Amino acid sequence: MAPAAASASASLAATAPHHALAPPRASVSVAAAGRNSGLSVSVGVRPVPGISVVNSQRRRMVAAAAATEMAPAARGEGGGKPFMDEMRAVAMRLHTKDQAREGEKEPQAPPVARWEPTVEGYLRFLVDSKLVFQTLEDIVDRAAVPWYAEFRNTGLERSEPLKKDLEWFTEQGHTIPEPSAAGTAYASYLEELSEKDPQAFICHFYNVYFAHTAGGRMIGKKVAEKILNKKELEFYKWEGTLSQLLQNVRTTLNQVASSWSREEKDHCLEETEKSFAYSGDLLRQIFT
Repeated sequence: MAPAAASASASLAATAPHHALAPPRASVSVAAAGRNSGLSVSVGVRPVPGISVVNSQRRRMVAAAAATEMAPAARGEGGGKPFMDEMRAVAMRLHTKDQAREGEKEPQAPPVARWEPTVEGYLRFLVDSKLVFQTLEDIVDRAAVPWYAEFRNTGLERSEPLKKDLEWFTEQGHTIPEPSAAGTAYASYLEELSEKDPQAFICHFYNVYFAHTAGGRMIGKKVAEKILNKKELEFYKWEGTLSQLLQNVRTTLNQVASSWSREEKDHCLEETEKSFAYSGDLLRQIFT
């Protein structure tokens, strides 16, 4: 989320050209190319507080995806698929057919080419993104859950690049805003999950980082073309080979999830839609 409102195949490549993006308040995601892809983040409406996130429709979606991608060993077939494949399967079902072959949602809006970003809105998005990425980094550094420490210094960290980008905007004469309600709400929610619900937290960790590397990059490029004279921000640059950085994190995520029960895995999958909605709240600011 990302985090861009990207839908992202967690992977190495750029997003597939035939996948569409939708504007604010619609369900937004960009499916990335590549069979080994990871996940997506979409712009939707966050669930109303007090109402269970796990409704019957979501349970059916998760169950169908998990049944498709579940480790064959669990179905008595021998062998096994990594949990990241299950996460991708659930994410793809939140796309439209235009965005991904596995998509199940009806298209609701025109493509990204019709969006009109503003510098002010983009700055709000960058400020909130910095807060969210810094929160993720702080959580794994503290490692209240011991295996969070496995995700330190992955090379995907974004708070420092974002700090440099905001300094650049200041040099151009722009005023940097304070984090918005959307950013602070998401950061607070991540802190809460990290203490009491590690499986749900990992769902957000995965979606935020991997979506940014695929669909998020595509959005960043299009925004730069429209309002930044094609300048590439540090937010969209990584040291080392991005595909290898992603594979390293994917491997670690699979190793961590291998110790989870089926119930814990399903709980992680059920959090996907909520992670899309929070990231979508951030993305929407680019265009408002």
